[in-house]
Amino acid sequence: MPELPEVETIKNAVQKTFAGAKIEKAVVRQPKLRESVPADFAKRIEGATFCGFKRIAKYMLTELDNGLTIIWHFGMSGKIRTESDIDANPQKHDHVLLQTTKGALIYNDPRRFGLVTITESTSLKKHHLLQHLGCDPWDKELTTAYLLQKFAHKKCAIKLALLDQTIICGIGNIYASEILYLARILPNRPAESINEKEANLLIKYTRIVLEKAIEAGGSTIHDYVHPDGKTGYFQESHCVYNKTGLRCPQCVCDLAHTGGIKKVVLGGRSTFYCATLQK
Repeated sequence: MPELPEVETIKNAVQKTFAGAKIEKAVVRQPKLRESVPADFAKRIEGATFCGFKRIAKYMLTELDNGLTIIWHFGMSGKIRTESDIDANPQKHDHVLLQTTKGALIYNDPRRFGLVTITESTSLKKHHLLQHLGCDPWDKELTTAYLLQKFAHKKCAIKLALLDQTIICGIGNIYASEILYLARILPNRPAESINEKEANLLIKYTRIVLEKAIEAGGSTIHDYVHPDGKTGYFQESHCVYNKTGLRCPQCVCDLAHTGGIKKVVLGGRSTFYCATLQK
């Protein structure tokens, strides 16, 4: 957390506020994140202007006019906050602060599992954080044939295969449960058991779920908020995630008999499903 919809929401908000902004000052208060912030980070970006914004998987990328790109990853608890200036509302765990001509962009991360780093824009795809990522959910390369080839002989649970960023990048724990529910596939089935029809459904519902989540501003479960402090509301539309014991929206089962939505731990992650509808 944040997952793809949350990162896309953050990216869109940052772009809206900071497009064309010049970085006047950069302050690194805590360089020891998941990866250390480069020692020359401030020196290399001060004076540069934001000229492009994109998302790759769960990474936000801000391109600068000096040929560099800032790579942001939010880990478990990282978030972006906007202020009028970097000293306007100091908070604990403010680690990287950028003062620009359009206000301050502040990276805050209590657990420090996220990161902020820089790379040459021309070698972005070769960066070690990005070079092994699979298809984006909307890439034309994400086809039924591609999925079946990636799942062939893969004995791990299909839920874990969906979380494998080298296959489809950007799907996280929350949305994997929702996608599998809509596709009517049990999360603990071996990935290699997925057939052509089911692979089609996985692609279809991956795109539907993520698009709807982006429209809703993401899901606020724990720490995630928009840069302006607002929360996402897609959690109100979750069918199974974090709803153990409840009846799923499309089920007509006897709740007293079935026990409702089930929870199982796969790969150390909580997974939710309907044992009646998912096969």
